[in-house]
Parts: sequence; C-alpha cells; structure tokens
Amino acid sequence: MKVGVGGTFNVLHRGHHALLEKAMEIGDQVVIGITSDRFGSEGREKLLPLEQRKAELEAYLNERGGNWVITVIEDAYGGTADRTDIGALVVSPETRPQAEKINKERASRGLAPLLLVPVPHVLAEDGVPISSTRILSGDMDRDGRMLRPIRVMVGSDNPVKVNAVLSVMSKIFSSLEVGCTEVETSISEQPFGERTRQGAVERAKAALSTADFGVGLEAGVFELPDGLYDIQYCAIIDKCGHVTIGHGSGFKYPSEVARRVREGYSVGQAFEDIYGEEDVGRREGAIGYLTNGLMDRTSLSEQAVLAALVPRIQPELYQ
Repeated sequence: MKVGVGGTFNVLHRGHHALLEKAMEIGDQVVIGITSDRFGSEGREKLLPLEQRKAELEAYLNERGGNWVITVIEDAYGGTADRTDIGALVVSPETRPQAEKINKERASRGLAPLLLVPVPHVLAEDGVPISSTRILSGDMDRDGRMLRPIRVMVGSDNPVKVNAVLSVMSKIFSSLEVGCTEVETSISEQPFGERTRQGAVERAKAALSTADFGVGLEAGVFELPDGLYDIQYCAIIDKCGHVTIGHGSGFKYPSEVARRVREGYSVGQAFEDIYGEEDVGRREGAIGYLTNGLMDRTSLSEQAVLAALVPRIQPELYQ
C-alpha cells in the first residue's frame, strides 16, 4: 500500500521522526508532501527555505532507507483529494482535521476514503508537544530537551511539600526551578476519602499559572474495614491541561486519633490534643512520630510525587 504523510518540516524533530517511521512501517512506498515556501509561510513567523527543509528531510530518509518520494505541496489537500494510488494518510493530532476534510472532498468526487493512521504527539520535557516553533525560539532541542530550567509551582507553602517536590523532580530534570504559592481549594482542613484526590488536583491547577508544571499534594484519611488510614495524593498538571495523579503508601492511625478525627478534629489537632505534638504536619508528620523517626513526612510525600510522575517518565507507554 502506498502511504502519504505531509508537513512543513520546518525543523526536523523527534515528532516528525515518529510520523515518518509509522508511514515506513505500514507502507510499501511513502509519499511525503513538504509545503512550498508560499504555502508553508502562512501563519508562521519564521520559515526555513524549502531547499534547506527538503535537504534535511532527504538526509534523514536516506539514512533511514526504504521506498519513498518527496513532493512539494501548494495547498492543504496536497493532491490527495483526487489521487487513487494512495491508500492511507499518517496524521498527527494537528493534521487529522484536514485529513478528514480531504476524505469528505474525496467522497464528493466519488472516491474511496483514505485510511487515517494517527500518531500521537511526541512530548518535550515540559509535557508540551515538540514543535519547530519552540525549537527555533530556543526553548528546546530537536529531541524535546528543554534549553532552560523546568519551572514548577507547588500549591502550598508547606516546606515539607516543597522539599519533596524539589527532591524528586531534581532527579528527573537536569535544570529545575521550584516555587510555591498558597492556594485556596474547596476542600476542608481535614479531607476524607476521594476529596483528598480532588484537593490535590485543585491545588495543582491553582498553582500552575505560567509554570511548566503545577503540583498539588493533599493528605487525607480513608475509612477502611480495619480502621482509619492516612494516604497522600499528588497531582501534576502541565500547560496542556494534562493531569497525572499518584499516591504514597498508606498507614493506619491509632484508635484514639481515629476517634477524634471522626468527631471533627484534624489529624494535626488530634495529635496535639493526645500527644502534645504541635504543628506535626509541617515537621516530621504523623508518620515520623508513629515510626519513631524511621520515616518522615517528606519521604512519604516523595512517594506520592514520584507516583504522579510515573506516566511522565515514559509518556509513550501511556498514550
């Protein structure tokens, strides 16, 4: 089957590679449409000359091998509205709407629709799709590695939470800036059950602003068959609005703490009332007191942050 794929290929990057690789995988021959300078310049501030774009594309394809041909296209249809030798188009999320228009035009001409083969975005380190525009602006390289620090905002001024985020994310991103801001949520001082997860999401969304990632951490209590458990959730949102969520390990509260929490105390208030531990939530946490320091709240929070990052470490496995 002959397969088509098209684009401007302004700066050839890893997202383009994914499209071309898919086309080579499913097609006996691949027809690659590259926009002319006139057509490609529409809606773009900067466009590299056709000769330069085409030469880079050819160099990559020659290295890749396979049966391919490059054609210059002058409009959004790229000649596919009436071609009968192409059976499929490989499309990105951006090009799929136009491919669907091509199929409508083909139907109006009595031609069979083209099979549309989608390829998901290839994401940069900041969770946003790699693009030629961002590469040309100096924001990232062609593989999606950011050429500036990743900016993170935590939806709390609690140093335990901020330090947990910094500790985990600094292991993933080579250059990182972490800030914090106190935010308002619809969640009560002592979250119960699924409201805990909701609180983490609300904190992340409220913190994002102009950062690359907003992070929300929320610890809550969960009523399980054998007692009241503490589980901390983390939510991470990026500029595309994609939210990933994880939680740390849970532990059971002593019966007297559980009784007071059920009566309306917060965990912090219960610990202060029973054990004389003030402001436990901003220090080692309940887990630190209950384990005689074998684990502190920062470590527990780090578990939740890492769990929320799991789908972002190898995003292609989750698309």
